[in-house]
Amino acid sequence: MNKNNSKLIIGISSRALFDLDESHEIYKTKGLDSYREYQIDNEDKILNPGKAFPLVKKILNLNNYYDEDRIEVILLSRNTSDTGLRIRNSIEGHNLDIKRAAFCGGESPHRYVKDFGVHLFLSSSIEDVKLALKSDVAAATIISNHDNDHKNSQLRIAFDGDAVIFSDESEIIFQKEGLNAFIENEKNAMGALKAGPFKSFLVELNKIQNDFNLEECPIRTALVTARSAPSDKRVIKTLREWGVRIDESLFLGGMSKKEFLKSFQADIFFDDQKNNILEASEELTSGHVPYGIKN
Repeated sequence: MNKNNSKLIIGISSRALFDLDESHEIYKTKGLDSYREYQIDNEDKILNPGKAFPLVKKILNLNNYYDEDRIEVILLSRNTSDTGLRIRNSIEGHNLDIKRAAFCGGESPHRYVKDFGVHLFLSSSIEDVKLALKSDVAAATIISNHDNDHKNSQLRIAFDGDAVIFSDESEIIFQKEGLNAFIENEKNAMGALKAGPFKSFLVELNKIQNDFNLEECPIRTALVTARSAPSDKRVIKTLREWGVRIDESLFLGGMSKKEFLKSFQADIFFDDQKNNILEASEELTSGHVPYGIKN
């Protein structure tokens, strides 16, 4: 299959892709020279998978449905090319189809997310994630305390609504004026919600989903939000106006999201609220989006 000439492009940091905790500790405690020496001495030792590794592998497997690569993953690293050779060897050792890379010599790789056309940037560095968000690229800090078993071959992605898919305009009213003011605003609002940092990524996912019949689609999405009736109506109308498909919409009215995400079998969940992410990360890989009034 090759129905769409565009590509979904994911940027991934080396510390999100591989377990670099040991070498990072050497960098923090002994400095750059010791870190460089350690990585060169061990450059033929394949790194263990990191927090985002299973997700990246599953994303790359989507290319099996196409005649030409429809999804590309790009490595964006603070390493130099010298210290990054171990990372490149590990990519080959794990048979990951990652061809492009930027080794930025200690500086943030966020500068290149736009140049590479990245739709989603995943990193273990909240500073790099914040900088990517300022560049209008969907970005999240990867947090996981659980090994996803990924028994489901379908890629399943769950999103919070406000300050993730949508802007935080309604969340600001809730935080400043309370629940009643928030509900009143949503009931009376005439227009659609404004776009949040992840709208463009969701649109790109939809393009891939539209290549398949609903029953055969290798990607399934869910909106998992604290909203409930009547504030759900504006969400539904906004997605309809955008022409964006969300497969499942869960309006939880403030209930904990963790069990619902577990039942959905999410490969990753994106939320702007750190407490939601920390709770969800006990069961699945999660991405904190440091955007909006809560951040």
